[in-house]
Amino acid sequence: MGGEAAEMTIREKIEKMEQDTLSPYAMLSIHSRGREQEEQPCDVRPVFQRDRDRILHCKAFRRLKNKTQVFLTPKGDHYRTRLSHTLEVSQNARTIAKALRLNEDLVEAIALGHDLGHTPFGHAGEHVLNSLCKEGFRHNEQSVRIVEKLEKNGEGLNLTWEVRDGILNHQTRTMPHTLEGRIVRLSDKIAYINHDIDDAIRAQIMVKEDIPKELLKTLGDTTRERLNTLIHNIITNSMGRNDIVMSEEVEEAMHDLRRFMFEHVYKNPVAKGEEEKARGLLKQLYYYYMEHMELIPKKYTNMLYNGESRERVVCDYISGMTDQYAITKFEEFFLPQAWQVDGY
Repeated sequence: MGGEAAEMTIREKIEKMEQDTLSPYAMLSIHSRGREQEEQPCDVRPVFQRDRDRILHCKAFRRLKNKTQVFLTPKGDHYRTRLSHTLEVSQNARTIAKALRLNEDLVEAIALGHDLGHTPFGHAGEHVLNSLCKEGFRHNEQSVRIVEKLEKNGEGLNLTWEVRDGILNHQTRTMPHTLEGRIVRLSDKIAYINHDIDDAIRAQIMVKEDIPKELLKTLGDTTRERLNTLIHNIITNSMGRNDIVMSEEVEEAMHDLRRFMFEHVYKNPVAKGEEEKARGLLKQLYYYYMEHMELIPKKYTNMLYNGESRERVVCDYISGMTDQYAITKFEEFFLPQAWQVDGY
């Protein structure tokens, strides 16, 4: 036995530790459905840890730091971006997964990848591209498209099925097939509801006293208290179960708080005052690139030869832009530039 143990790779030891310590409901690395292209296993990292690393190092992940969460191009260092939101989702999800003895690597990979497909200017950009592209546009589907087809110059990241399933199904209307994916799905809502309250108060869009008192009584008076309530409630009600659930009272309060945020923040005319400009900007870019496909990098236009439509390729390119890059391209194409010549 000792000789056999000594011959095990680090990855195999970690996989064995998962088998010995994780919940019977956890998705074990050795039980993954695998990748579309089979690969030689890493000698150190199990498959989900490897996926986490690939997402962390990809270009689409780095661009999240300059993409809108709620407030468009805010002037202030402490407003959330799409990247800081992603990190908060990951932290919430890992806390829950650790407590329930589920697979933290899988949870983290899904969390880090769930918003890779978001457009510049947040959901306003998503709605524009969805209205313009005949094939439709949804950021969760685009996130999967990025990891399957767009990253690494069209090679994709070749992630496991479980990570791609969690990324695709992190929204309210769908349900992931793993408990780890379901944790991220709830952690996403917990994160954005609470940090958007914080940002809205900072932006003077609302004050804490605007939130219905009965919701604060159930969930907590501060961001810390609400996170504590929601995360503990999920852990308590999911312990020893093949599901990720909340108590009826707390779940209803969270949904009511989410509805409150839609009415008072996400649709607030002050907070959303610049969105019409952002929509107009992206529409102009979309139509311009449709007429000038030669201006789109070849790693995107090469996909035309694989049967992709012009609309899809233009959406791929625009959706990958950061807020500031989209503004810069708009100024380049539609605003007069200063005339420069040498000498006098």
